[in-house]
Amino acid sequence: MSNEITQHREYKNWAEFITAKIKLAHTQTAFKVNAGMLTLYWEIGNSILEKQNQNGWGSKIIDLLANDLAKSFPNNSGFSVRNLKYMRSFAEAYPQFPIVQVPLAQSQNEFVQVPLAQITWYHHISLLTKVKETTERAFYIAETAKNEWSRDVMLLHIQSKLYERDGKALNNFELTLPDYQSDLAKGIFKDPYNFDFLMLSRKAKEIEIENLLTQKITDFLLELGKGFAFVGKQYKVEVDDSDYKIDLLFYHTVLHAYVVIELKTGEFLPEYISKLNFYISAIDDKLKTPIDEPTIGLLLCASKNNVKVEYAMRGLTKPLGVASYELEQLVKENMDKIDQSDE
Repeated sequence: MSNEITQHREYKNWAEFITAKIKLAHTQTAFKVNAGMLTLYWEIGNSILEKQNQNGWGSKIIDLLANDLAKSFPNNSGFSVRNLKYMRSFAEAYPQFPIVQVPLAQSQNEFVQVPLAQITWYHHISLLTKVKETTERAFYIAETAKNEWSRDVMLLHIQSKLYERDGKALNNFELTLPDYQSDLAKGIFKDPYNFDFLMLSRKAKEIEIENLLTQKITDFLLELGKGFAFVGKQYKVEVDDSDYKIDLLFYHTVLHAYVVIELKTGEFLPEYISKLNFYISAIDDKLKTPIDEPTIGLLLCASKNNVKVEYAMRGLTKPLGVASYELEQLVKENMDKIDQSDE
């Protein structure tokens, strides 16, 4: 009897409903705990600032407070001198706690409020030490929460300067996609892409880059961003009895669209756009279903001239973007280390 119940669709739906409620409760509990801790740390940091400003107390007051708190809470290492200084920096950085308010992109008159409790204290410590500009920190807070990044993953994105690259690929999305899709697509593509994890120089061949990208698909997907699902490499499409191979094909679960990626190891050439446009049309015709949004193309080149790209895209009706990628930074750093060790 129990086996029959567990196989019943109604039971499965009910069990999934209960599981989802438990997960939500755990998430809400963790959020409340985190928010409570951040509030406490901000209040301590703000109080330190007030005492220093009002009474003229110097940094020595933090040493004295840490010593007294260690006596009161001998089993809690969270009130060390170092952590108390972080609390002061936290309060100083975010006077509008529990939110940070920053201007919307392209605007100084409209603002967005980013809740600080979306990420942990340890994420905040890293942001305070690695990122000095408030708007950039707000970007990483929002992206970390949205993508559920660990602190290490967040630091990787900071190191790769994601803030400077995000949404920067040249594209024609405003002309070729409806508004709701255009805004989403613009925010998803970067320029340049950082493929340092491949440990290759710029002299690498296209097929070599392609092979390593698929071998290290976890790192590649991390660099592409949340929502990309890998479909295939050298994906074959047949057009009028001829076979064509697309370098890399993905499906984006937020855009609900296929994404065709073409890789070029040299500088951008206008004819690359024509080929990408052809592949987008083929996927629209052969693979896209009525519930999918229009297929999007992304051309990745080792380098590009923006004027040439804009001319090549002019008049096209298929949505596509062009971005560059970087390969050699880590190789260069490792060679520098080897050179230094030889000295």
